[in-house]
Amino acid sequence: MPHKEAHPPRSAGFTYDIPAGAVALVTGGSRGIGRAIALKLAALGYDVWLNYMSRDESARETQSAIIDMGRECSLLKFDVSDSEGVSRNLETLLEKTTPHVLVNNAGVIRDGILALMSFDDWKRVVQVTLDGFFLVTQMVLQGMLLERRGRIVNIASTSGQTGVPGQTNYAAAKAGLIGATRALAAEVARRGILVNVVAPGFIATEMTEGAQIDRVLPRIPLQRLGTVDDVAGAVAFLCSKESSYITGQVVACNGGLYM
Repeated sequence: MPHKEAHPPRSAGFTYDIPAGAVALVTGGSRGIGRAIALKLAALGYDVWLNYMSRDESARETQSAIIDMGRECSLLKFDVSDSEGVSRNLETLLEKTTPHVLVNNAGVIRDGILALMSFDDWKRVVQVTLDGFFLVTQMVLQGMLLERRGRIVNIASTSGQTGVPGQTNYAAAKAGLIGATRALAAEVARRGILVNVVAPGFIATEMTEGAQIDRVLPRIPLQRLGTVDDVAGAVAFLCSKESSYITGQVVACNGGLYM
């Protein structure tokens, strides 16, 4: 499908100046927050490289929605923590195109108290979040450094800022992602690459289904769960022209749960 001219966002406020054919790579993009981010960036004018691991039907549905917007969408099925899979799927693409935006969203939850947590559950959460960040970002970063531009947005969590009982592995991984973001932001700022975090709180997704919402809401000043579009909007802002002096920061999207 030939590239179509990128169109400016219809909503007033932010300027994106997206070149025709600009690409956003979103990991873990077949459902939930990742899907909302992919759709938001496509609506702004980005073609999308959509990574996912197992949800074929959901990935195809997201791809169809993006194509319906007049954008291109390539599906990339691989585990972000698998170095061979990352290289195999991205190497050829990156020889031709460097994404303007990378959103590291892929993550998993394996909750349990530390005293009873299996080492496999610890490793899996850390591998997907931190190894995945390292492997995908390192490959994409090579082209961004050469072209002296790029936006990298990492999706962390309030859990990585405050710690949540039963999520020692998840909190450790997300806290590590925040630290990695700040270090990388300092490394690449002179090359025009901005690196930031969006840290969602309680967002209405499959991951929060079954949670005891009546216990959660009183802790949230805005008195509601967040939506995936709330998170996607924060990511979009960090990809806008108005955020060009923001790097190494954590943008909390949590309704005031953690200030």
